[in-house]
Amino acid sequence: MAYSIRPFVTEDAPALTDLTVAAIRNVGQHRYSPAQVEAWAARHPGPQRFLARAKAGAWINVAVDASGAPVAYALLEPDGHLDMLYCHPAHTRKGLADKLLADCEVKARSIGITRLFTEASELACPAFERAGYAILHRRDFEIAHGNHAVAIHNYAMEKLLD
Repeated sequence: MAYSIRPFVTEDAPALTDLTVAAIRNVGQHRYSPAQVEAWAARHPGPQRFLARAKAGAWINVAVDASGAPVAYALLEPDGHLDMLYCHPAHTRKGLADKLLADCEVKARSIGITRLFTEASELACPAFERAGYAILHRRDFEIAHGNHAVAIHNYAMEKLLD
C-alpha cells in the first residue's frame, strides 16, 4: 500500500481521535495490562484536542493511505516536545513511525529546534531508538481512571540535533 505524509487539516481531527484510541486499545495490550490500556485510552478525548493543539502552534504531520485517509500521525510542539506518535493497528510495521519521526526532525531543524524530547510508551520506544533518541529514564506514574488510580510507565527520551 502506498502512503504519503502531509500536514494536518481540520478534517483529520475525528480520524486521528479514532486511530489514537484504536492504537492504544489494540496495540497497547501487547505491553500493558487491560486496566492500564483503558486508563490510557480514556485520557484521549475527542477531535477538539487536535484542533486546539494545532491552533496553539503544534505541528501535526499525518500519514495517509492511497485514499487519503489518515492512518498515523506525529504531533510536535514548538519547544521540541514530540507529544504524540500513533499508528492505526492495521497500518503498523510499515515504516510509518520512522517516516513521521524523520519529518518531525526536518521540521524541527527548519525552525531552529536543537533538542527533541518525548515520553515514549513501551511500544513506541523502538521507533524512537531507531530514530536516534536516547532513553533518559523510566517514568512511573498514575492515571486517574474512574474512582481509582492506575499505575503505568513510559520513558523520557531525547535526541540532540546538531
